[in-house]
Amino acid sequence: MLLVESLLLKALAIPLLARIAWLDFTTQKIANRDVLLLLCLGAGSLFLLLLRSGSWWEMGLSAAAGLVLFFALFPFWLLRKIGAGDVKLMAVVPFLTGGNDLVVFSVLLLVFALITAAAMKNPFLLPAGAFRIYVQHLDRKGVVPFGVPISVAAICTIAFVIYKALLIATSSGILDQLN
Repeated sequence: MLLVESLLLKALAIPLLARIAWLDFTTQKIANRDVLLLLCLGAGSLFLLLLRSGSWWEMGLSAAAGLVLFFALFPFWLLRKIGAGDVKLMAVVPFLTGGNDLVVFSVLLLVFALITAAAMKNPFLLPAGAFRIYVQHLDRKGVVPFGVPISVAAICTIAFVIYKALLIATSSGILDQLN
């Protein structure tokens, strides 16, 4: 049953990540409360997997990756190249995705960051006029809502992790034992 609860905590993070993406897009702010809640959901999910497997590897890898990301991005915040909320969100993502799936998150983040940069530099490729005006406004201000690609990449990675866990659980008969 610990696998189900762990996956449920990961699934609960998806709407919160969507909320963070929307608020970062509209207000360019990521609330500490939301990041802390994500940290609790991710750490709780990893702790449940720890209880199931008895191995600290996933928790340790996630904590180490979170610290590395925080300290690697902190100088960019000092130089005002990235927002503090973005730095904190990036530090929490390894707890949500798990340390073993950080490569998937990194590739997705690269793809979504490139899409975001292209949309910011070429707003005329976008369909709606009001959206174009808003993106042009963001471009003039020099602000890029980096929480959006972080959140979308995290949502896609969590969905992949849940799918992978359910596929493994179904093929090994774990879900049949729960019924």
